[in-house]
Amino acid sequence: MVIPNDAYGGTYRLFSKVAERWGLDWTAAPLDDLDAVRAAFRPGHTRMIWAETPTNPLLNIADITALGALAHEYDALLAVDNTFASPYLQQPLALGADVVIHSTTKYLGGHSDVVGGALVVSDAGFGDELTFHQNAMGAVNGPFDAWLTLRGIKTLGVRMDRHCDNAERIVGYLSEHKKVASVLYPGLDTHPGHETAAKQMSRFGGMVSFRAAGGAEQAIEICNRAKLFVLAESLGGVESLIEHPGQMTHLSAAGSALEVPADLVRLSVGIETVDDLLADLEQALG
Repeated sequence: MVIPNDAYGGTYRLFSKVAERWGLDWTAAPLDDLDAVRAAFRPGHTRMIWAETPTNPLLNIADITALGALAHEYDALLAVDNTFASPYLQQPLALGADVVIHSTTKYLGGHSDVVGGALVVSDAGFGDELTFHQNAMGAVNGPFDAWLTLRGIKTLGVRMDRHCDNAERIVGYLSEHKKVASVLYPGLDTHPGHETAAKQMSRFGGMVSFRAAGGAEQAIEICNRAKLFVLAESLGGVESLIEHPGQMTHLSAAGSALEVPADLVRLSVGIETVDDLLADLEQALG
């Protein structure tokens, strides 16, 4: 398996700490570099590319169509974690993916009150196989969890529009702030994946990361000073969250090739009044 070299910390933990014991081999590669992905392939052995786009938390972009073509050239599958974009902003199956993964805990549920996940596949036979495994292993949501997810899906479009609106305002603010070294957001025309994101996404999402000019100590201080932005893991709910990935969601990747910068701050921009969010960032940045 080939995975992103900036994969979500929990994904890295699953592959490196659990799946390796079952005999799964994996290689990390920058998925925005097709030559690097091809070099990571072992023909006859590599069976899947596991992609995130945008990635968590560095918001890098992979070309889904190009990755799908490369995977299929080697008779492998392309699986895309579409949690950051949601189906409202990006549809990987239409772009050549074989499997789409969603954490329904995030944007699909949208209210931080349910835990779940979903696999969506392009092939009915593969779907039947997954259904068999689901039945055999018992990995199913309870009825109330399913109802909460369905409730969230009904407002996905209007929520995502507001997430995007707010994120764009915040990106503009952070890009001009002297205490911010750089802003990571695919909607910026300076982002290396901007053109690809514009091609395969309808908008650029509600997730924003930035690097603190004052380093790791300042990044942690910003997270601790924020008030309306709640210090917490997770993302995609109606409320805004802030976190320090290096000490929170991506701590399991510390010391590995997937370690994230210590000065990185990740925002999950909610649907609150954007002026209130900007005021909170202003006082948090100091």
